[in-house]
Amino acid sequence: MEELERYKRQLLLDEIGEEGQNLLKTKSCLVVGAGGLGSPALFYLAAAGVGTIGIIDGDEVEITNLNRQILHKTRDIGVAKSKSAKEKLLELNPYINVCEYDFFLDKENGDEIIKKYDVIIDACDNFETKFLINELCIRNNKAFIHGGIYNFKGQLTTIIPGKTLCLKCLFEDVPKEVLQDDKRKGVIGAIAGVIGSMQALEAIKYLLKIGDLLSGYMLEVNGLNMKIRKIKLPGPNKDCPICS
Repeated sequence: MEELERYKRQLLLDEIGEEGQNLLKTKSCLVVGAGGLGSPALFYLAAAGVGTIGIIDGDEVEITNLNRQILHKTRDIGVAKSKSAKEKLLELNPYINVCEYDFFLDKENGDEIIKKYDVIIDACDNFETKFLINELCIRNNKAFIHGGIYNFKGQLTTIIPGKTLCLKCLFEDVPKEVLQDDKRKGVIGAIAGVIGSMQALEAIKYLLKIGDLLSGYMLEVNGLNMKIRKIKLPGPNKDCPICS
């Protein structure tokens, strides 16, 4: 009864209701990265009642993380991000299952972990790992929500193997603007909150099969001028080395 009361506001939504809430409890989502994007994404997945949430991150909390990585607190400096994140999620919602992976995703462990989850959120901060997530998800037929941020800007899209282009179709290599800004790596925390929250929303919609996903579209957000663009993307590249 207490659990139903917790989700009362969601149960009032026609698109969710008690049936949808029960379905969410059976579903799982892996979030790769418990930092700027992963923090809001994880919070909202847990708050919504997604039954099993995986957190994979091999980093420890640093003081420079705290302007945007809102899962972590000053007391967590030096603590593994996956451990810190799991603790906060279970404090928020003790009715969910949280799986902690205190290491980085790589080619050796990736397939075994990815295949356990219904949907994946790309919340990492480097394109090497983003391309690896893309490859693993295509190989294991898993949808994933790509998100990226730099300075005041953010973007996201939902990639569904066999239906949309993949990340390697979209970016043959690391975007020039990211390379140019790589030395500074400046970012305002609030844009991470915006994009990470949207990633959680996309994952929930995918799990419940409701609404219109960003599959086939890229959403770009510019926090400086508050312009939001939804760009239609082309279909898969027939010459793509990953998804063709």
